[in-house]
Amino acid sequence: MSLSPILSKVRVVVSCGILSVKISRNNFYTHKMSEKPAEHANTNGFECKTPFLIGVAGGTASGKSTVCQRIMEKLGQQHKEQTERRVVCISQDSFYRTLKPSERLRAERGQFNFDHPDAFDDKKLLSTLKDILAGKKVEVPEYDYISNSISHRSHTIYPADVVLIEGILVFYFPEVRELFHMKLFVDTDSDTRLARRVPRDIMERGRDLEQVLNQYMNFVKPAFEEFCLPTKKFADVIIPRGADNFVAIDLIVHHIWDIMYKKRPEINGCNGHLEVDDANGRRMSGSSEDTLSR
Repeated sequence: MSLSPILSKVRVVVSCGILSVKISRNNFYTHKMSEKPAEHANTNGFECKTPFLIGVAGGTASGKSTVCQRIMEKLGQQHKEQTERRVVCISQDSFYRTLKPSERLRAERGQFNFDHPDAFDDKKLLSTLKDILAGKKVEVPEYDYISNSISHRSHTIYPADVVLIEGILVFYFPEVRELFHMKLFVDTDSDTRLARRVPRDIMERGRDLEQVLNQYMNFVKPAFEEFCLPTKKFADVIIPRGADNFVAIDLIVHHIWDIMYKKRPEINGCNGHLEVDDANGRRMSGSSEDTLSR
């Protein structure tokens, strides 16, 4: 993967374990890097490891899933067997709680707020993520958007190097938020998100236009402003335009590549040092206030 077009636009500053990335003409930046987690013993018959856990938050239809798909595609993981994947992705939607009968009736009429924190089983999400960090194999259920319920189907998540968790409120619950080694926020404008949500809910989830718009105005938009948007401040990386921000995704992929194949970059002391390979295979070194260029 050639990084020359990217590195020519990037200024990297590392100080006291803090990584800042500034890109001309692109609003992509990071605030910190996490330390390398510890290894564990073998369990479930698989090599046990503590994965690099990445949270991907953002409003409804902001492109969170697409960003995760692009990352996996660029790393060649999308079409691998589950047992062979080194990068896996989980949706927070798999952790919606079971609705009470009265809530189910409201949901059928489009009058239940699925964007409210109370709609999720945060304890189950926390427990599952802790098992993943312990290197255990876990079963993650699938959510049925048509029936508004957890289906009887599930998929197995095997120990991996990197685990992506995407959802509108993955940064809302403090205990869950603290588990992430990196936090991404996909920042897409509200008009674009609404334009994506309407056809998606009509074609994929069997809802009519009036129901979709009413639900958006009464629940989705207010919940985004009250619960999701404030969590943007916790993000280490903000990705404007979502999956259309190719520079941001390439940089994230490069960082994940280092985690998978070169181990995590080590930052020693306050005068940090970052090394990357340029397109010609030369080692490029950068210290505080250095500028990387071709």
